[in-house]
Amino acid sequence: MTTRTVYARMAESAALWPDRPVLEVMNETAKAYGIAAGSISYADFQKNADDWADRFEAMGYGTGVRVAVLLENRPDFFVLFCALNRIGASIIPINPDLRLSELTYLIGHGEPALVIALPTRLDELKLAVAETSLDVPVITLTENLPAVRTNAVVTKDLSGDAREAAVLYTSGTTGRPKGCVLPNAYFLLAGRWYADLDGLANLSMEGERMITPLPVFHMNAMAYSYMAMLSVGGCLIVLDRFHPRSWWENVTASSATCLHYLGVMPSVLMKLPSRVTDRTHNVRFGFGAGINPKIHAGFEDRFGIPLIEAWAMTETGAGAVIAANDLNRLVGQSSLGRAKGWVATRVVDDTGKDTGDGMPGELLVRNNGKNPHYGFFSHYYKNSTATADAWKDGWFHTGDIVTRDADGRFKFVDREKNVIRRSGENIAAVEVESVLMHHESVRAAGVTPVPDALRGDEVFACLVVDNPSSKLAHDIATWALGQMAYYKVPGYIAFVDTLPLTSTQKIQRKILKEKAATLILDPQTICLTSLKKRQVA
Repeated sequence: MTTRTVYARMAESAALWPDRPVLEVMNETAKAYGIAAGSISYADFQKNADDWADRFEAMGYGTGVRVAVLLENRPDFFVLFCALNRIGASIIPINPDLRLSELTYLIGHGEPALVIALPTRLDELKLAVAETSLDVPVITLTENLPAVRTNAVVTKDLSGDAREAAVLYTSGTTGRPKGCVLPNAYFLLAGRWYADLDGLANLSMEGERMITPLPVFHMNAMAYSYMAMLSVGGCLIVLDRFHPRSWWENVTASSATCLHYLGVMPSVLMKLPSRVTDRTHNVRFGFGAGINPKIHAGFEDRFGIPLIEAWAMTETGAGAVIAANDLNRLVGQSSLGRAKGWVATRVVDDTGKDTGDGMPGELLVRNNGKNPHYGFFSHYYKNSTATADAWKDGWFHTGDIVTRDADGRFKFVDREKNVIRRSGENIAAVEVESVLMHHESVRAAGVTPVPDALRGDEVFACLVVDNPSSKLAHDIATWALGQMAYYKVPGYIAFVDTLPLTSTQKIQRKILKEKAATLILDPQTICLTSLKKRQVA
């Protein structure tokens, strides 16, 4: 019988390898979270998931109900994911870096029947719920489950692998984040795709061990890493976050056979002093995106690990994924590799016509099978217009600018969308502007990226205020840290008399970006990057 759900995939692996570890918590992560270190077997994991599923069912939770979860990178997140999946419910992962205004939007938009969170975040989440029109209880893992509310929102009742498994929120380009509804098929295909990869990223069924510091509320760790390990009976080692100085100690101590990264990680690791132990590990390959091409070859030579660059989006999942996993990877050339047979692609210009070899254009993708949407997100929740726009003319429009050579290899060029890419996080300029405009001193706000040698982009804000000063810039940034995730807060603020606007009063993005490139050199521009630190959950 074909596997149709995430829970079923986990249960199959638990039946085959009950004593193998499915998750492992390293000592450093255990200390950070105040939880036990060590491994969790497939059998124990399934028992825990089943216990939670039984409790949910007893309280009336079932098919179509959503539960929002803020648990950082703890093992409990995966347990709840599988428990909810077993009963047909859906999970909404909450980014722990989100603050009040963002939490209010996510809960009001996603309409969960319940929020389960860390004790330190209960008060803030209850305030967020109070700002919505919803009746949503907020509890910790140790509290009794409340009965499901009779007015709880129930989503579309789809069966099998089309049934909703999760809603992930991704940065919008014209406003608030969009809720990507992800079916079971999305997760199953991601795991199967990874398990079936050949070349340098070949996974075995003999007990792979994958280590990742990436957040579980992103598709990378939640779909690719977790589902890949379930598919091959492997173990996922999830760190609380990326700790550069202890990274290799954790990699070695965990006996990891593969690892995941994002662009900023290799850059940081290359800045550390060389050690005789740089190659004393068991890792066969690293998998990720966004490495600085200038250090790609040097990293592989120093640490003895091929880094496989790949492309995917929250919306595409493995329905359209591209990876440079063959031997001829064009190291140091921003190569993404070739698309596999089931991934149909086009590269088009502004008029929608296909470009020639080596010419830049927007990447369009779809599944090449009977269902062009298979493996993709189902839709943007409450946004049918955006869903239709994304799938215009039967192709998913990625907004990413690429080139494709005569051999079919893709190279990433730039992002067409108005998105700031900072340390692997997509930040919508419009969303940051919207928050800044709520500050009492800000009369107008324009946000744009500026280059950052380590993080790729940094957030630059041009603000119109009545009485500009360095103190005001710091006050605005400090206030913003309480309103949105720290990485979205402006790293630079320049006070300007006016913003470049069109005749319809829209910001001229290209001119604003050019203006910021000049203003960042102006001594009157205030640098606030030292304030941008991850806050304790």
